Amino acid sequence: MGSKVGNNNYDYSFKVLLIGDSGVGKSSLLLSFISNFVHDLSPTIGVDFKVKLLTIGGKRLKLTIWDTAGQERFGTLTSSYYRGAHGIILVYDVTRRETFTNLSDVWAKEVQLYSTNQECIKILLGNKVDRENERAVTREEGLALAQEHKCFFLESSAKNRENVRQCFEDLTLKLQILEVPSLLENGSSVVKKQILQQKQVDSKTHSGGCCS
Repeated sequence: MGSKVGNNNYDYSFKVLLIGDSGVGKSSLLLSFISNFVHDLSPTIGVDFKVKLLTIGGKRLKLTIWDTAGQERFGTLTSSYYRGAHGIILVYDVTRRETFTNLSDVWAKEVQLYSTNQECIKILLGNKVDRENERAVTREEGLALAQEHKCFFLESSAKNRENVRQCFEDLTLKLQILEVPSLLENGSSVVKKQILQQKQVDSKTHSGGCCS
């Protein structure tokens, strides 16, 4: 799945995509995770990507996170953008219902059509929960859609950084477990203990749902 790397920089490398309509906050989410700094961003033109190194469960992981423009005119990039992706974060704006319905009508269909990795892990992410008084999509609706499309589910705010790091770290942990299943099956290694502890923390600290 991920690529095992035999150097001193990282143990595994994963390609992660951010997809969804223009203006849902994909670039702000990425910037918040990479640099812990968020400001208003103009729409991404074409494709941008950032690299983040993490250590989870005793392993050094390299995430290459791709951010694409949500506009249809960049559709020529589509197939190469999805090729080889290990994780996909489908983002909608909880204050704009059309961005939510487009996940089913447009983006989920693209994932099915172009994703080349059958074991790709997906997270449905409802962004901009800091604007709760403008909410147009309920949490229950988001969870139901995530279950329909076999995604994990979270809500976030790139503006106040709520659940931003949680989203990327949850995805990375799931990728790592899928990559090295022996971590959960064999022995009582330190790595296994750390991952199991993290899974317990996840289940206690946020109520995001998933389907398997």
